[in-house]
Formats: sequence, structure tokens, C-alpha cells
Amino acid sequence: MCGRFTITATPDQLQASFPGISIPARMTPRYNIAPTQPIAVIPNDGRNAVDFFVWGLIPSWAKDPAVGSNLINARGETLAEKPSFRAAYKRRRCLILADGFFEWRKIPNQRGKTPHYITLTDHRPFAIAGLWEQWFSPDGSEIKSATIITTAPNELMAQLHDRMPVILHPKDYAHWLDPGEKTPDDLQSLLVPYPAGEMAFYPVSTMVNSPANDVPATVKRL
Repeated sequence: MCGRFTITATPDQLQASFPGISIPARMTPRYNIAPTQPIAVIPNDGRNAVDFFVWGLIPSWAKDPAVGSNLINARGETLAEKPSFRAAYKRRRCLILADGFFEWRKIPNQRGKTPHYITLTDHRPFAIAGLWEQWFSPDGSEIKSATIITTAPNELMAQLHDRMPVILHPKDYAHWLDPGEKTPDDLQSLLVPYPAGEMAFYPVSTMVNSPANDVPATVKRL
């Protein structure tokens, strides 16, 4: 599961990592993004621009948007089978912008679990594979939402959790964002663990346990 992440990169850093994408001139650094909050995404709607969707997928047929809080992650292995995700997997894919995420591990002889912050070794921004949806309320108002796709962990992440977000390689961004309808055969090869040698983690404060703590201290190494 991926339940918290960050996007602290500057617009210039994001532009360097996502050439050809329209990046907002101002983006507030986020150090502790939690479910149901807005997240920065690049949807495959042909605009090639960053937008902000609610984290937690709300299927178009849902009767209550609250269902999104239970759909913050989607297992890559079963996207084509699950009613909540299969239509979006075919037609509505997105990149979710991040530069780190958190997982919790039980440390021997310590109470509770210790949070850890995971980044790429070069600390550059990256894109997590995601799906997005549009939901319309009875009064006609619209909510756009997204979910993070997860996969089995690489050797590094296996020390922390049995799942990890699907981090896409830049060479695969265009294919994932193709607005055309796709089949699992077109996409499934992308939903694999990112190379462990290009990732690192370290322990951080339990401050991150509270979504109210959206401050730089949440990513400070203990």
C-alpha cells in the first residue's frame, strides 16, 4: 500500500523531469500528502498539463463519493478484472507526480512502527502510474479523482512492505498517457517494480503519522 507521499520539487525541477508538460508556475511543496487530498496528476486527456484531482478513485457509477477513500491504491495485477478500475485502465490513465513516499516498519524492541521515507537515489521527481475518473453528483457537480497503482516490492522495498507504487520510467510516460483505448497486453509490462539500486530509504519522525503535519520536518532523517 502507498498511503502517504510528497511532491516538494520546484516548478523548474518538475519541468526538467516532464518536458513538454505544462507545469503550474506556482506549486506549494507538499511534505505529507494524505488520501482524499488534492494530488498533482497528468491525465491522458490530450492537454499535456498538470491538474489536481482528489486522491481516492470514485468510479463513475458510484452512488456515494465517499467510496474513494477505500480506493486510494489499485493492485496492478488485477486492474483488468476489478469493476472499480477496469474501465479507467482501458481509457483513463495518468501520471501522479511525486518525489518520495512513506512506509512503516516494525523495529525490534521498539513500540509501534517507524515511518521511513523512500526516494530515488538522485532525488529527482518521478511519476507513479495512476488511473483517473470523473464522477457527477445528482446536482451536476463534478469530481475528478485518481488512484495509485501498486505492484510487488523490489528487494529494497521488501524490507518495508509487501507492495510498492509503480514508478514509471520516463521512456514509458508517452505510452501510458496515450489517450487511445488499451488492453492489458499493451500495458501490463509497465506495471513492474522499479530497480532497487536506484532507490533509497531512511527513518523519519512519527510526525508524518498525522496529515496535519505537512512540513519539511516530516522528511528529515532521524
